[in-house]
Order: sequence, then structure tokens, then C-alpha cells
Amino acid sequence: MDKLTVKVMSYSCKMADITDEGVSLVEDLFKRRQPMPAMDAIYFIQPSKENVIMFLSDMSGRCPLYRKAYVFFSSPIPKELVAHIKMDTSVIPRIGALGEMNLEYFAIDSQGFITDHDMALGELFGENAEKSRNYNALLTTMATRIATVFASLKEFPYVRYRAAKSTSDASSVASLHDLVPSKLATEVWNCISKYKTTIPQFPPKETCELLIVDRSIDQIAPVIHEWTYDAMCHDLLDMDGNKYIYEVQSKSGSAREQKEVLLEDHDPLWLELRHAHIADASERLSDRMTNFVSKNKAAQLQQRGGEMSTRDLQKMVQALPQYSEQMEKISLHVEIAGKINQLIRDLELRDIGQLEQDLVFGDAGAKEVINFLRTKQDVSPENKLRLLMIYAAVYPEKFEGDKGVKLMQLAKLSPDDMNTVSNMKYLGGLDSKKASGGGFSLKFDGQKKKHAARKERSEEEEWALSRFYPMIEELIEKLSKGELSKNEYPCMNEPSSPAPATSSSSPAQSAQASSIRSSSAPAHSMRSRRTANWAKPRNSDDGCSSDSVLKHAVADFRKMGQRIFVFIIGGATRSELRAVHKLTNKLNREVVLGSSSLDDPPQFITKLKLLTTNGVHV
Repeated sequence: MDKLTVKVMSYSCKMADITDEGVSLVEDLFKRRQPMPAMDAIYFIQPSKENVIMFLSDMSGRCPLYRKAYVFFSSPIPKELVAHIKMDTSVIPRIGALGEMNLEYFAIDSQGFITDHDMALGELFGENAEKSRNYNALLTTMATRIATVFASLKEFPYVRYRAAKSTSDASSVASLHDLVPSKLATEVWNCISKYKTTIPQFPPKETCELLIVDRSIDQIAPVIHEWTYDAMCHDLLDMDGNKYIYEVQSKSGSAREQKEVLLEDHDPLWLELRHAHIADASERLSDRMTNFVSKNKAAQLQQRGGEMSTRDLQKMVQALPQYSEQMEKISLHVEIAGKINQLIRDLELRDIGQLEQDLVFGDAGAKEVINFLRTKQDVSPENKLRLLMIYAAVYPEKFEGDKGVKLMQLAKLSPDDMNTVSNMKYLGGLDSKKASGGGFSLKFDGQKKKHAARKERSEEEEWALSRFYPMIEELIEKLSKGELSKNEYPCMNEPSSPAPATSSSSPAQSAQASSIRSSSAPAHSMRSRRTANWAKPRNSDDGCSSDSVLKHAVADFRKMGQRIFVFIIGGATRSELRAVHKLTNKLNREVVLGSSSLDDPPQFITKLKLLTTNGVHV
């Protein structure tokens, strides 16, 4: 594999999954490797000239490195590279398979993927971004990677996108950035159109829906404090991706040592808690710990201490391995939740969170923001910046002229932070001339006379600070009901028959999701186990279900309506990832979120800062 395909595989499966399929060694294409002329080799590589040259040098001449080569490309291979391979006559008889695997996306969970374009926000929406050398190349690569999702799942989408708003000044910054979704949609449609002739059993008719939008549809979601366990872990704790480092008592008991854990799908407790409100997660963990101790012999005996009979000791030894493993998992999450709750108190996040949500729902305005900034002098600069970004998104007119400067000075923001707020204009923010009724900008509720960025939902929320929802939730619900405006969200391939939202099944749903196979390689695909997760029965908001029901996954999947895919250019948030899990249950249609990256608030703020600095090369 090359660097990119190693990353694709590491997101999709563990090394054990690969070795279980009979692979004895995984190696880097560009490192010096020992010849193994008695062994066959599988190449999973990007279709680049460098990779093809390296493959040919491995397999040509008198002494090839391997007996046979089974070559799979992560995305469609250009004809000139196929011709280049054909020219080497010594290699042709040594090729056991040559196919397009079409797997160039990164699965972040069972219903989310990224194209791994971390700097897409700056490269597509930054100052003079469209003049950059990277601009068109980035859109093409992003489209290719999005298309491989549909190739591997054998899904043929209706491609819809957020249309550019009509404006008199077609050359304005906002107008040029407004065209990004339509440009990406065109590229995606071009890629997918070719699959009809190149991929065996690719559906001839549309089987699902894809909606392409950009970060401008919701500038509040990336910076508001989200109160679920997953979001708070990544927002407040110093994590490296999904890796959490904590201290445990060493086995000798003399000192504490550092331990690394991955907070991901392999941990059932994480799956259960990740989309729960932090207060709910804390309660569940407390109950779990109490319940565990009351039922577990080893825990009881350890607590009791003192003299133990031989029978007691025997019971303890029997219970210990299971006890230590389960106790370790529960203890880990108890520690994390405790740390988060402490930070909520130390940073006074409840007050900040309340004001943020009141602003979003029109229950607070200038008076409350100014009062908060005057009285809460010890609030961190980052939290004051996030508050002002939300305020600017809801009340752009308050940032016209020097009004915004005075507010930011009151908050004692640095010039760098002040620049971040003004950079919101590159994503269509800070535009007070927006039509109050159009799109998802400012909304005026005639009865309440409120200035709000969100409408109240009818859903009852059990926990405080759970009112906020990301804008894609509203978009997906409208799309599912067939109520999404055709003018604001046109379709690349306008359906000739009625809208597909009412359909309850499709040809693609009768095929297993594990369809990433080449006609020349009928062997069992190592992706099949992973891709079956896309079709897991959804028994809870977080998509958690036991392995015992996996065998019924395909049957259950057939009962659901057509899949909905939403792709956000410029980075998605954890609240949006949570929303697709929730809506899958609610709409009985599997919803999949895609994006160029998955950003937590600090990352998004850094990227927004870079829109007008030398951080983005043009």
C-alpha cells in the first residue's frame, strides 16, 4: 500500500481483520522490500504514475519480487497508465488481477466519512482562493473520493446541491464562493456517470439521494458548545484524534503510568454514551458502576477487605480477569466524564452555554451579550470569541462599521481573534442584507417578534442546553419529505418519475453493502465485514447494535427507505454526525454524512483565522 491507502485501510479495519483474510505481511510500496518469489502480493494503491512505476519495477525482469500480483486501484485509473502497464510484456503474465477497487474515502464511523481534505475551507473559500493552483485539483480529487463511496456501495444518487444566490455583483467574494457546491456537484456527477459503463452490476437508475452543501449553511454549529459526551470529549480534552491519554496506577502500585486508549466503535460503552447528553452519560456511568460492584463477586470481596475464606479467594480469582477488564472500561469513562464535569464548572460553561442557546433561539440580544462580557471578565478568550461568532451569525447588522470593533474590544479579543470574526464574511456571514425569509439565514417569527437563527423544535428535551440542533437536521427532514426547494437545491439529474422520497425500497438495497469486489477477484472481500455496518439495524440514536443481529442486517436494510447522503464542503461537526444517527431512526432511512474533514471548535476557528493569512497558499 501507499501512504494514502494505508490511511484508508486504517480508518476501515484493524490489522487483525487483514491478517484474518490470509494476508501474512503488510508493506509500504516505497520502502525497500525483501523478495518473496514464492508468494503472491496484493497491491492496493492510488492510480498515480509513481505508484505504477514502482509496481512495474517490482514485477518486471527476470527476478520479480513476487510470484503473482493482484492490483487494485483506490479510484479510476487513467487510460494512459493502463497503456503504460501493458507496454511491459514481462509483467502482463504475472498479473493475477487488475481492477478498480474504488475505495478512497475514510470511514469515521458507521454513518460518516471524510475525503481527508483538512485545508479545504481555506483552499476553496479563502481570499482569492479561486486563483489558486490547488482550487480545481482539490475539487476534482474531492469529487473522485466522494464518487468512490457510491461505487463501493453500488448506489446511484440523485445529485442535489445548494445553488448560488442570484446577485447583481457576480464577481463579489461571496458570489464566487457561492459557486463551490455547484462545481463540486458537477464533478461528482461526471465521475458517477462513468460508473454506469465501468462497474459491473452498477444500478442503471437512481437508488439514493446526495445533497451537497458547504459550511456557509450553518456557521453556528462549528463553534457552539455541544453538550453530548462525544463532542465534549473532543472540545474540552486534549485529545489526538480519537486517542485519549490518561494515567493509571502501575501494576507494582509504586507509581502512575500513562496509558493510551482509542474512543471508537470497538468500545461498546463509548457507542452507548457518545451521543448522550453529558449529564445523562454521567448518570448512566454512575448507575453502571454501582450495578457492577453490587453484582460482581471480586469487586464486593475487594471492598470488604479483611479475612477471606478459601472459598472467597477462589471466587475472587475466578471473577478477576473479567472484573479487571470490565472495571477498567467503566473506570476510564467515569474518569473522562468526571474531568469534563470539572471543566464545565471551572470554565463556567453552563452560563456560556445558556447565553449561546438563548441567542440562537432569539431569547437574548445585545443587552445580554454586553452584560455577560462586562461581568464575566475571567471567561477564556476562546469562549468569548465563540460567543461573539454566534452573535455575529445571528445579528450581522451589529457588526457593521465600528460597532463590531467596539464589541470585540469590550471582549478584550486579540487582533487575531477579531480577524476571525470578520473572516465569517467569506462563508456568507456578516451579511446584514440577507433576505429574512430566504434559506437558513435570519428568521423573524411574527408572533414572538424574535430575532432567531433557529426555530424551536416540538421535540421535548429532557436535559438542559439540548435545544440546539444543526441546520442539516432541518434540510434532511425536508429532503426526506420532498419539501426541499428545487430552486435553492436543484438536481444535476432531474428525475423523470416522481421524487424518490416516498419509495420504500430500491434495487441497491437488495444488494449487500459489502460489494467492493472486482469481477476478476471473486474471493471474499476484507471490506465486507466493515461495510455491513452501514446496514446495521438501528436500535438506538447512536446506531449501536449487537453482533448477533448482523446476519439480519441486509434484510433489515431492505425495509428502510432509500439512503440519504449529505456532503458538507469545508468541514463537518460532531453535532451533525450525531444528527444523521438520530434521523436514521426518526425517518427510517439511513442517513450518511460526508465532509472534507471532521472539525472540533478549536480546529474550525484556526481554519477560519487562516482565510486571510499566509496560512493558505495561493
